[in-house]
Amino acid sequence: MTHPRHRQSKRRRYLTWSAAGVALAATGAIVAQTATATTLPTPQTYTGRAFDTCTAPSLSAMKAWKTGFYGAAAVYVGGKNRGCAQPNLTASWVKSVSASGWKLVPLYVGAQPPCQSGANPEKMTATTAASLGTTDGTDAVTKATALGMKPGTALYLDMESYDTTNTSCNNAVLSYVRAWDKAVHAKGYWAGFYGFRSSSAKAVATATNRTDLPDILWYALWDKVNTTTTDWPFASTQWTGHRRAHQYMVNSKESRGGYAITVDRDAWDAPVAIVG
Repeated sequence: MTHPRHRQSKRRRYLTWSAAGVALAATGAIVAQTATATTLPTPQTYTGRAFDTCTAPSLSAMKAWKTGFYGAAAVYVGGKNRGCAQPNLTASWVKSVSASGWKLVPLYVGAQPPCQSGANPEKMTATTAASLGTTDGTDAVTKATALGMKPGTALYLDMESYDTTNTSCNNAVLSYVRAWDKAVHAKGYWAGFYGFRSSSAKAVATATNRTDLPDILWYALWDKVNTTTTDWPFASTQWTGHRRAHQYMVNSKESRGGYAITVDRDAWDAPVAIVG
């Protein structure tokens, strides 16, 4: 992202929008720790720095940025609330970028909470939350598949900040998330979740009913600390074993190889896309 529209995805939260763990089975397959015990393909994990930016950079920019500082990049694969056009994000781009050594993190901006102020292209209600979650989860898999991302890939649902003390709103979000997760699992994909330490991530971390919650938690806590452990804000037993990511810095204007991009920085220790 080379322009302020990046915040259409990450800061749109405040501008336009505001105007579980896993266990390794003996066979080597992965079993998600939910009541459904969905068996999923073994994921590919990455540990290191990642960046996310609203519009996927050009292939030449990605090659120039392959300096070793970052090893993974998040890309917005779909969702009606996705903020930026993606002229570069094609199956060919995914294949080329992956071949050059990048790991990719597919992010889906689905329906947002009913208690969020502002007009979103897609907003859930208590009545529609579950059905929308199923529809959007299926769509996320369709979008990822079209880009060449195979089963075993972790797909991350972007849920923006909202008032979690609003019980009906919070219940709608959790219904949506559970339905999205089940739809993703049904196609053989891992269910990741991006949310805020004080709201959306907290909602899934503290939910009493642990059924069908995300397999991976990517929490936004802008403390500028590159870690997924020392500032982990939830129970220490949650999302262990390479199932955490941390967005620790936003709006970082950086230049590598002659390409300037404004990015958010992430500490990554979690599954990524399986390509090829």
